[in-house]
Amino acid sequence: MTLALVHSRARAGVHAPAVRVEVHLGGGLPSLQVVGLPAAAVREAKDRVRAALQCAQFEFPARRITINLAPADLPKDGGRFDLPIALGILAASGQLPREALAECEFLGELSLTGELRPVDGALPAALAAGQAGRRLVLPPGNGAEAALARGVEVLTARTLLEVCDALAGRTRLPPAVAPATAPVAGPDLAEVHGQAQARRALEIAAAGAHHLLLVGPPGCGKTLLAARLPGILPEPDEEEALESAAVASASGRGLDPARWRQRPWRAPHHSASAAALVGGGTVPRPGEISLAHHGVLFLDELPEWSRSALEVLREPLESGVVTISRAARQCEFPARFQLVAAMNPCPCGWAGDPSGRCRCSAEAIARYRARVSGPLLERIDLHVEVARLPPHALRADAPCAETSATVRQRVEAARAVQHARAGKPNALLDAAQMRQSCRLAAADQALLERAVDALHLSARSLHRILRVARTIADLAGSADIATAHLTEAIGYRRLDRLDPAIVM
Repeated sequence: MTLALVHSRARAGVHAPAVRVEVHLGGGLPSLQVVGLPAAAVREAKDRVRAALQCAQFEFPARRITINLAPADLPKDGGRFDLPIALGILAASGQLPREALAECEFLGELSLTGELRPVDGALPAALAAGQAGRRLVLPPGNGAEAALARGVEVLTARTLLEVCDALAGRTRLPPAVAPATAPVAGPDLAEVHGQAQARRALEIAAAGAHHLLLVGPPGCGKTLLAARLPGILPEPDEEEALESAAVASASGRGLDPARWRQRPWRAPHHSASAAALVGGGTVPRPGEISLAHHGVLFLDELPEWSRSALEVLREPLESGVVTISRAARQCEFPARFQLVAAMNPCPCGWAGDPSGRCRCSAEAIARYRARVSGPLLERIDLHVEVARLPPHALRADAPCAETSATVRQRVEAARAVQHARAGKPNALLDAAQMRQSCRLAAADQALLERAVDALHLSARSLHRILRVARTIADLAGSADIATAHLTEAIGYRRLDRLDPAIVM
């Protein structure tokens, strides 16, 4: 028989669809043809495979070789199919036992010497192989990453010859080993002097997974505060950590297996394009908002971002996913991130400062703030002013504030209450869950309605006030939302006012 079948995996977003590599040796002039919608890198595999087989002292069949990558309508890209193509040729020509290929899946790019090089998306491939009940063989450079997947046997091989010896029963391939994970100490909240209101808002944002906007003059500590949010967030569970790691694996930008249990922190520069944020490319890859999945996305100098880049955030902030559509394919990436943004109150940065150094006109301030659209602002739960600290508050011997570990204990307790009540953080409550969890007394309901009328708030802003109030009540250990919780939540909607020139 001159037909061999080898199992492999393609890369489609954060998924790894199955691909069956079918190799047929036929009569006619010697040739090699790859079919099944291969990209240029896949078509070039024939030259890499030929050289690798010859360097490993195998016979390259002088036959008409047809390689079909099924399903035919799934685009294939990269060098990930080099190893399965080489094994298929060897099995079809009788140099390898065909039955040994049935229980394994193979990934790996071949060098001309037969050495195996790592490929993108090894973790999604390992997860999919485990669901299919097959072992996965791949290069050592992907071993630690793929070993993070549970319920799958992952084997590594340095060369094509090692794989062939193992399939022939002469040796055994070593299993991949996941590296030990150790907590990495990040910036501590105790390093932030003063800023009691901003620290309070940061704790509320962490407890309820709310989006946060910090507004203040240059050098007041906005970036300092934002960088300490990951340190007070609860540790992700295994499912969340694997989802974030799978996005990083599929991005092609590298995944550090030793830090896979840490929440992502992404802080792109304000010159980044809309495609850099949401993802894209001829072969769609995840952008910054997907790389921040289950983590924090920090956007500094918010009004300096291009309008098109900011507007693409609106749908993912609500849905938690982003869909990249191209003529040939469509990919969906997860994007359940927590947004923290920072901006100055005016073009010079000093509006509202007691020094009175700001000379910006009301029109200039309005134009500056209008760079951030109202629909985006109302999707941000907490709007917080960060004031400039007096010099004596910055002294080295100033009293230390609470540490991140202390604040994280309260955050974890509040999250535990939310998950026991609704199975999710308060920021993700839907309308039905809000009716159950965010009931108000008659007087508080009247207060909320007066605030909505006075501040001209939308229904979306009203719902976000209720979710924030629910989080404040959870931090206080209260079963019901009290007046103090509601008034504090209303106070975090300052930038929803009609006249941006009078906010500060």
